[in-house]
Order: sequence, then structure tokens, then C-alpha cells
Amino acid sequence: MAATDDVRWWGVNDWTDLNLVRAELATGADPNSDVPVFEKPLHAAADRGSPEVVAELATRVDDVDAENRGRTALWMAVFEGRTDNARALVSAGADPWRPMMAGWSPGRLSLAGPTPDLFPLPSPDAGLSEAEAAAVAEAGRLIPALGDLYYDGLSLACVADVSATEATARLEAAPADDVDIEALYEAWWNTPDADLIIGITDVPGGCVITQPWGNTASTPGVIKRVSPGTVCYSMYANPKGGSSGDVARDGAVITAWEPCVAYTVPTDALAEEILAAYLYRGHPVAFCCAGADLRLAHAGPIIGSSATWLRLPKRDWWT
Repeated sequence: MAATDDVRWWGVNDWTDLNLVRAELATGADPNSDVPVFEKPLHAAADRGSPEVVAELATRVDDVDAENRGRTALWMAVFEGRTDNARALVSAGADPWRPMMAGWSPGRLSLAGPTPDLFPLPSPDAGLSEAEAAAVAEAGRLIPALGDLYYDGLSLACVADVSATEATARLEAAPADDVDIEALYEAWWNTPDADLIIGITDVPGGCVITQPWGNTASTPGVIKRVSPGTVCYSMYANPKGGSSGDVARDGAVITAWEPCVAYTVPTDALAEEILAAYLYRGHPVAFCCAGADLRLAHAGPIIGSSATWLRLPKRDWWT
């Protein structure tokens, strides 16, 4: 039966289409089964559907607070900023304060977002801690400070508590005074060893390493060499596949990260990691800066407008 139900749900490619969802239900699709490949219908609708579809499915499921991959449909709606869907779920009986995800219930998560009054507080001590409130405030400053960057092809490494001079020494890099940087921006593919040219800038909290035309700044060889005794968040905006990166600590790559969406937050993530994923959803550059606690005032260091340009030694920077 489950396999048949899953096949039926393949027919839904638009979770805003109430008639389509009702048609699937009428043919026997199980609202409690998994939608191919890994989510439940109510979670899918909460994530990217309409409040009308959410309300319909909420009346059909056995448990409106059923968890999938450690989170309820209401948590999905809050994380993705679907406030209308969240209200529909609460009207159907969903619990905003159900404990989950390292203490980030849907209600607590909403307190860190643009609609902190979405749900009534169950008690005065249910609010954000001082540190959490500070993180929310910094996100509110940093994201607009960096602005809407166009960064396809950009790589960067955000290094905490390390100066540009020290990072240059760790990379054994030399000044690239003989390189026409403007020409690189225009046609890097015509410049020999363009992949070895990087920019570096001191910023409050550490330094930023950038390469506007390639992925070298985010390679394991770079971030491992600059991170002994500290942490480094890297990112590459691949024009063919979106943004992703790695985190290095004390000379070793410790984890990879993906774009911040509700289903890519690990169920075993730390509380501060879940908060950062929520605050910087859709803002990967700011996510990396915040991860290294770099307090940039503008996007200049990211795009290289204030950088010192360096030439890396020839070696395999992927190791």
C-alpha cells in the first residue's frame, strides 16, 4: 500500500494547487505517507504550498504535529517564512512550542525572525537569550550591509582572528603586483595561472580571502592552511550548481555546508548552528561572514575592491 501511495503522490508538482491535491486524495493517496522521496505531504505543503492546501491536508492527517526528519510541518513553515501556512497549521491544532531541534521549537524560531509576534508566548522565559538576541541583531545589520551581491563564480574564505599578513604567510603567497586585476575581472580565462591569484583584506574580526572568478579561495588547501588555532568558513558560488562550502577549524576541514533550507539543517546541529541557518537563509555570503564572526561594514572585501592581491605558489590546492 505504501509504495502505491508514494506513486500516487508523484502526481503533485504544485503544492499550491488545492484541486490537484484533492484529486490525489480522492484516488486514495495517503496523507500520512511519504511523498517521493523523503517528505510527507503536509511538510511539503507547509514548506512551499498554499495555506488552503495546508488546511486541507491538516484535516486529513492522523497527527498534525507528526515529525519528519526531526521537524514538524509547522517548523518547516516557520523556517521558510511561510507565515500564512504557519497560521493555518496552528488553526488546525499544531503546537508552536513543541520541543525539537536543539530547543528551537517553531515558536522560539519565530522569535528570531521578522514576525516575532506570530505566536503568543507561553511564558516570559520562553524568549530568546541575550546571546541569541545579539545574533539576530547582527544578522539584521550584516545582511543589508553586504547588500544583494551578484556572485556567480565567486569563492571566499572568512577567517576569524587572523590578519591578512598572517594569512598571507600561512599560504606562502607573494604579492601579485605584475597582474592586471581589471583584465582578470574581464577575461580571467585568458590569463595564465589566474586560478592562483587571490585577494585578501583585513576586516573587523579577521580577514577575507576572495577570488571573484574561481573557486580557489574556498579549496581545502587554502582553508586548512589559514585555520590553525581558529575557524574558517568558505563558500563557492558555482554558476552550475548554486552555493556551498566547508568549515575548517584548527587546520582541518570539519564539515560541509549546503544552502540554508529547512531540510538541509542537520537534526543533530547545535543550537547556534540552527539559528544561523535560519537567520542567513538565502544569504550564503553573510552566513560565512557571521560564522567567522567577521563584522563587515560593506561588501568591498567580498568583491575584492579593497583587496591586496596575491599569487599563490603552484601546488595542489585541493588537498
